[in-house]
Amino acid sequence: MQAIILAAGMGKRLKDLTRNNTKCMVKVNGVTLIDRMLHQIEKQNLSRIVMVVGYERKKLIDYIGTLSIQTPIVFIENPIYDKTNNIYSLALAKEWLCKDDTILFESDLIFEDSVLEALIGDPRETLALVDKYESWMDGTCVKLGEDDTIEAFVPGRKFKFDEIKDYYKTVNLYKFSKQFSETYYVPFLEAYQAALGENEYYEQVLRVITMLDDPGIRAKRLDGQRWYEIDDIQDLDIAESIFATDEDERVHRLQMRYGGYWRYPKLLDFCYLVNPYFPPQRMKEEIRANFDTLLTQYPSGLAVNNLLAAKNFDVHQENIIVGNGAAELIKSLMGILSGRVGFVRPTFDEYPNRYDRENSVDFTPNNSDYSYTADDLMVYFEDKDIQNLIVVNPDNPSGNYIPKKDLLRLIEWARKKKLKIVIDESFVDFSDEEDHTLIDQTILSANPFLFVMKSISKSYGVPGLRLGVLASGDEDTIAAMKKDVAIWNINSFAEFYMQIEEKYKNAYTEALVLFRAERTRFAEGLKKIPGVRVIPSQANFIMVELNEGISPKDLLKTLLIRYNILIKELTTKTNGRNYLRLAIRNTEDNDKLLLALNEVLGE
Repeated sequence: MQAIILAAGMGKRLKDLTRNNTKCMVKVNGVTLIDRMLHQIEKQNLSRIVMVVGYERKKLIDYIGTLSIQTPIVFIENPIYDKTNNIYSLALAKEWLCKDDTILFESDLIFEDSVLEALIGDPRETLALVDKYESWMDGTCVKLGEDDTIEAFVPGRKFKFDEIKDYYKTVNLYKFSKQFSETYYVPFLEAYQAALGENEYYEQVLRVITMLDDPGIRAKRLDGQRWYEIDDIQDLDIAESIFATDEDERVHRLQMRYGGYWRYPKLLDFCYLVNPYFPPQRMKEEIRANFDTLLTQYPSGLAVNNLLAAKNFDVHQENIIVGNGAAELIKSLMGILSGRVGFVRPTFDEYPNRYDRENSVDFTPNNSDYSYTADDLMVYFEDKDIQNLIVVNPDNPSGNYIPKKDLLRLIEWARKKKLKIVIDESFVDFSDEEDHTLIDQTILSANPFLFVMKSISKSYGVPGLRLGVLASGDEDTIAAMKKDVAIWNINSFAEFYMQIEEKYKNAYTEALVLFRAERTRFAEGLKKIPGVRVIPSQANFIMVELNEGISPKDLLKTLLIRYNILIKELTTKTNGRNYLRLAIRNTEDNDKLLLALNEVLGE
């Protein structure tokens, strides 16, 4: 068996990185793609490596000569690499295809050893390596039959997004038997190229072959093995985090992205917090049906969107402002507050991080659950010199909850102390209390020193829309914030969501019932895991304490590396103590985490 590598292309989308180097000379974590690939091939003890080179070929050939590869390497030159596509490069190697069984590579791939081992180790002679389609993938896809027959090749221009559930992405790794190349591929390649020219792709030949009654090629499905195709600098950035050789560095790079995890193959994110049961399918279909309009039309200005928020929350327009996520409103509000601010710690860091530490006064509950009551806050801050108080309820990360009647007592206490009080109720809808919100015109009008923040992203499961609201009876401060934020601070999709949201209130209520039941089930499952203590939560996450001998950082790393599950460890928030915060997802995903935790902590 031999390897054929197509490495003639220019890799223009990598811009400066390929200005004087071919694409496979790009480095991922300090190692070039071709260095990594050649050494992976070397482990398989193949008879030879055939490389089709073109752009910067001398530089590439000289570099490969320094890599101490023992497998014989044959170089084939594509002199018109800038005028042809990879069908021409592979045609230059067609005689080699007919000499031996072949593993065909494209040189812009990075993959773990198990990917190549899966392909070579499969007893079937001719295979196209594929992986279940995910949103980060681009390029040719296939549809498969139950017996791994390739029912259709789907090039990019034929891609139908409403059929993606049926698609598998070609990994651009193939195994061709000598007989397949002689009988099928090379004759069809010659005919296809003669008919359609040299500026085509070799997979188009496979597309034609699979139309035969017995094409002689099957699909080999990957099952979680890591690979990535590097076409541009974004791909390179992702690949460097996926394939970081140091596990701690890999974890760090992933954590520092603060989202965008759909670009990571099969990653389960238990770090960021959403509602797993909302929005309903019908609401998503309504947004999808209006996609073209929303994409191509400007959103309304801030005044109109504030009116929509006022309608949805049944308050006056002068008392509410909509933001590009709660984060935008937190930044604006914290810039307006003056004097000393009281915080509960640990809490959502966006508030204390936006304020001067010298003018901050912290209250930390003196118990292992980080639980506290309204009375605890009043006692602690009674003699403190503060002018403002921030309370996240339920709190993040503890899930601690203060009932509404007690919050109203805390608000009355703040009145007597002449404090401004900010209540962040981003997670309050998940609580068991039926009447829980403070976004109520009567409450706001009676307490103009009260500010109520809510993240629609978290409560309603639409973090991609970036929506939040702040309500207050202090119309002057709300007016000042409206001048502070941009006039078009939310996009058309977010505006449309607010436009239709009221139609789905019953579905939202039903989603919360489902969520609370799943939270109870998930918590009971966590309680059965060795070394885990569950802390009561009224939010869409659960904080747990690990036994002294269990390192949260090591557990995070193990879950990410072994199971592709990302969790939130809290050592920096809890002064080094052994706590995790686990988002609550749907039953299927939660069971995967429970199984992984049982396997790791039960060892």
